[in-house]
Amino acid sequence: MSEERSPEARGVVYLVITLLGWSSVLLFLRHLHPFIDAWTANGWRYGMCSLVLLPILLAKLARGGLSRDIWWRALAPAFFNSLGQTCFGFSIYYIEPGLAGFLLRVALITSTLGAFVLFADERALLRSGVFWVGMGLIVAGSVGTVILGIQPFAGDAAIGIVLGASAGAFFGIYGVSVRYWMRGVPSTYSFAAISSYTALAMIGLMLWQSDSHGLEVLQLSPMNATLLVVSAFLGIALGHIAYYASIARLGVAISGAVVQLAPFLGAAASVVVFGEILTVGQWGSGAVMLIGGVLLLRAEQRRPRIPETVRPAFPVELEDVGDPCSLAAESSGLLSTEVSD
Repeated sequence: MSEERSPEARGVVYLVITLLGWSSVLLFLRHLHPFIDAWTANGWRYGMCSLVLLPILLAKLARGGLSRDIWWRALAPAFFNSLGQTCFGFSIYYIEPGLAGFLLRVALITSTLGAFVLFADERALLRSGVFWVGMGLIVAGSVGTVILGIQPFAGDAAIGIVLGASAGAFFGIYGVSVRYWMRGVPSTYSFAAISSYTALAMIGLMLWQSDSHGLEVLQLSPMNATLLVVSAFLGIALGHIAYYASIARLGVAISGAVVQLAPFLGAAASVVVFGEILTVGQWGSGAVMLIGGVLLLRAEQRRPRIPETVRPAFPVELEDVGDPCSLAAESSGLLSTEVSD
């Protein structure tokens, strides 16, 4: 009996890691922002992740277990990930973590629109009433989190809201581009390639735009330096990999629904740790977005599956096809594209 439950138990562990990473990363960044600027935070966090993941990818390539086409296949996803990460990193300098976390749900809208353009079978959702109700709730909830807050949509708050929503939008497009371009590549290796390009972009921007060129990290206390490292690996590398591992063991429906709780957990923690004030209307709007996300997931699960004909014509390695995380990423549809950094 225990052996039968072990894959499911591991899936729960992976899902907990995902929730912990994606609900806490904004809290780490909010704590660090008085000490380092956003360019520095982005550059160091992605740089550290790339240093760990890149050797794994290079070793796989050296053994001939992966097509070298991965490098140019990763360009488009890395471009959108870089845009999303830049907006994401700066949003926390203008608004509190709870609101920023809710705004990231905009990713559900752009990932859906992108999937309609790229994947013929996703267009079957256009005939689903459940889908339209879910999408309407997400849009309504997104607007509600903005207009029902105590801060007017002006000044720094307006900048932060635009940045947070833009981050969600770019992350949604990034997720769809991963599904389109990285087919057949296990999630660990695809993210290693994408994060390497993203790291180059983030480090380049840090050296160019940061007043200290990233050297202010050397002034961090040991505790804050540790938090920076933890935020990098928990929020970026482990969060992504653990999510797809949980999908492989628990399925899309459970994993996709549970990760919708991440902004609520992050907002609750922000209230406790930073004293963030979220109105009843904003909490209610977040709940509306949660319900909408679950409905989108249900509609996605019920849609008819037909072969996808619009795909890049790349060879798929036989070894890669057998990877459960890769297969989960391939079959998980719209909501598997959620990303948080």
